[in-house]
Amino acid sequence: MRSRNTADRRRSRRRRLNRTAKIQVAAGTLPRDCLITDISDGGVRLHVEGFEVPNDFVLLLSGEGLAADERAYRVVWRLGYEIGAEFVGAIRRAHYAVRA
Repeated sequence: MRSRNTADRRRSRRRRLNRTAKIQVAAGTLPRDCLITDISDGGVRLHVEGFEVPNDFVLLLSGEGLAADERAYRVVWRLGYEIGAEFVGAIRRAHYAVRA
């Protein structure tokens, strides 16, 4: 059972999911699979196995019920394979024109 204080700290409603997503741990690295167990406007809870997730990372979201985008997150807690991270901002990819 959750304490009242925990529920009071949440600023947005969480949605339970069981959806695969991709984590990009550094620029130029290949995205790795993870499992989103719940998500809200303010954060995400992930299940991650097989690699170390840095404190700051990009989550690549897509699929039914999720907008296809890239979001920056910062880890706020870790417990075994579970990670809780707060939403930091949307990633905007620059489009470069090729100059002749």
